[in-house]
Amino acid sequence: MGENNALNPRALTYRDASLYRFDRPHTIRSGALHYFRVHPGYWADRLARAKAMGLNTIDTYIPWNFHQQYRGEPDFSGPRDLERFIGLAADAGLDVMVRPGPYICAEWDNGGLPSWVTGIPGIRLRSSDERFTTPVAEWLSHLLPRLAPLQASAGGPIVAVQLENEYGSYGDDHEYLRWLADTFRSGGITELLYTADGPTELMLDGGSVPGVLTAATFGSQPSTAAALLRSRRADEPFLCAEFWDGWFDHWGERHHVRSAESGAQSLDDILAEGSVSIYMAHGGTNFGLRAGANFDDFQLQPTITSYDSDAPISENGAVTDKFFSFRKVLTQHAQEDFPEPPPVPPTLPEESLPITFRRELLPALRNVAPAVEFPAPQTFEEVGLDAGLMLYRAAPVVPDGKHVLEFPRLHDRAQVYSDGRLAGTVHRLGSGDGLAIEGTGDELSLEILVENLGRINYGPKLGEHKGIIDGVLIDRRLVMGWSMVPVPLDELTPDALGANGPALDMPDRSDDVPETSLRADAGATWPAGATAAGAAGVAGVAGVATAELTIDEPADTFLAFPGFGKGFVWIGDFLLGRYWHVGPQRTLYVPAPLLHAGTNRITVLELERIGERIELASDAELGPHEEYIETI
Repeated sequence: MGENNALNPRALTYRDASLYRFDRPHTIRSGALHYFRVHPGYWADRLARAKAMGLNTIDTYIPWNFHQQYRGEPDFSGPRDLERFIGLAADAGLDVMVRPGPYICAEWDNGGLPSWVTGIPGIRLRSSDERFTTPVAEWLSHLLPRLAPLQASAGGPIVAVQLENEYGSYGDDHEYLRWLADTFRSGGITELLYTADGPTELMLDGGSVPGVLTAATFGSQPSTAAALLRSRRADEPFLCAEFWDGWFDHWGERHHVRSAESGAQSLDDILAEGSVSIYMAHGGTNFGLRAGANFDDFQLQPTITSYDSDAPISENGAVTDKFFSFRKVLTQHAQEDFPEPPPVPPTLPEESLPITFRRELLPALRNVAPAVEFPAPQTFEEVGLDAGLMLYRAAPVVPDGKHVLEFPRLHDRAQVYSDGRLAGTVHRLGSGDGLAIEGTGDELSLEILVENLGRINYGPKLGEHKGIIDGVLIDRRLVMGWSMVPVPLDELTPDALGANGPALDMPDRSDDVPETSLRADAGATWPAGATAAGAAGVAGVAGVATAELTIDEPADTFLAFPGFGKGFVWIGDFLLGRYWHVGPQRTLYVPAPLLHAGTNRITVLELERIGERIELASDAELGPHEEYIETI
C-alpha cells in the first residue's frame, strides 16, 4: 500500500520499512504549527522560524468548528484561509502534513467538533452512527476539494493526510475508520494516509487501519515505541506523529516545561529510529473562546489562553534554548546547514494604563440578545449557543427565612445572584452543600450567570453539553419558569456590552461578600490551588471597563491585570481571550497586527472584581513552572 501508482503518484511511499520521497530516501523532520493559533499576519514569520530550526515539513490540524461554528456554509477567509497558509508553507520550502480529523483533540474546544453536531440528540460521536457520519461527509465535501489541488502529486506541498486522531484511545469502531479512509480517497486525497495513536497494543488495535501507515504519539522511550510498531507492521517506516517536547497548561495548575536537554536527547533518539513531528514546534495562542478542557480526577480542567507549550519557538515567536538544542540535533541528522531565524519581533515599552469603568455586569448582559422563555432552564445547545455565557433568570416565590439552592448538574461555573446580590459562585457539581438563599415570602429575583469554561476535547466526555443541565432546586423543589439570555462573547462587539457608554464612578461593593462561595465536584478543590474566597471573588465590582493604548507604531505586547479576578479582554473588536487570577498564566500575548498607530481601545468584561489599571509587559509571564514529561 505504500507504493506509487502511475495514475496518482504519491510524494511519500515506503518499502522494506524505508521511507521515500519521490523515490529518494527521506526522513520527515516535521513540527506542528497551527494556523488557527497564529495571527495570519505572522504566518510567514513563524514558518520561517520553523524552517530555520531545521524542519522540512509542517503539520497542522484543521478544526472543523473553526470553519463552521454554526450550520451553514463553512468559512475559509481571513484567519481561516487554510489554502493561503499551506501556500506560505510551500513558499518557505516546507512540505505539509494535514490532520483534518474530523476529531483533532489539540486541546481545542470540543476537540474540533462543532457543538451543533455534538448537540444532536442521541448522537454517538466518532462512530459509524449516521447521525455523525452524515454531517462529517457534508463537511468533508467542502474541505477535501480545497486540499486535493494542494497535494504534491498536483504540484503542491501536501505530502500526507492523517486519518482521525488518536482514535485508539477513544474507541474501536473500525467500520467508521474504513468509511473515513474511503471518504478521503473518494474526495481526491491520493497522498499518504496515516493514523496516529499511543504506542500500546490496546490503542493501536483500536486506531490502526489496514493499508494505512501506523504512526505513534509519545514523549519518551522512542525505541520501545518503534519496537512495538515494527512488531505489528514490519514493512512500515517508523514515524512519531507527535513528539511531545512540552505540554499545555490548565487554569489553576503550574506551567509545564521540559528541559532543552531532555527534549533534544529524545529527538535525537527518535531520528535514529525514523521520522518525527515535533508537537509543538510553535504553540501559539488559544484566541477568543477556543481553548478546550480535560476531565480527570472528577474535575474539569480548562486549558489556559496561551498555548506556548514550552515549544522551541515561543508564543511571540522568540527562539529559545530549546530551539537551538533541537537545531543542533536536526543539523546533525540532516547533514546540512539551515538559515538563521528572523529577528524577534519588537515589543512595546512597559506602561500602566488606567481603566475607565463603564457598566456593571448584570445590566451589561441582560439585553445583549433576545431572551428564550421555557419552563425549565435550557442548555447552551438547546438555545443554539456555542460558547460564552448564559444569563438565566427566574422569579420563584420563596418563603421567609433561609433556604438552600442546589444544582443537580452544572457545566461549568455559575455566579448566583439573589435580588441583585451575589450569593456565591459555584463550579461543576456532584454532591455537597448548596448555596444559602434568603427568602422574604415574595418573588425572589434569581439570576444565574453560567460560563462555559471550554468544551472537553479528550476522552469519553467529549461533546458534553454546557449550562444548567438538570434544573435548579430550592429546598429540593425545582424552580420553574425561566428566561435565558445567550451571551455569545465571540460574536459580540464590546460596544454591545456598553464599552462605548459614559464613564461612571465605581460603585461601592465593600459589603457585598457572599456567604457561600464554592462547592466542588465530589469533594475535590477546583481549580487546583484556588481558595473558596478566591474562586468566588472578594468584595469588588464586576462589569465592563476600558483602557486606551496610544502608540506610534504597532509592536507586540503582553497584558497583565493586577487586581482583577476573572474575565475576558478585547483589543478593539477582537476577543483576545480569558484571564484568571488563579493562574498560572499572568499575561496575555497581543500580536502587533491587532494594533494600529494611534489610540487602541482595550475592553474587559470582568466577572469578579475590576482592578485599577492594565499593565503592558515586555515579556510573557506564564507562572510558576514544573518539569513535565508526558508518557503513555
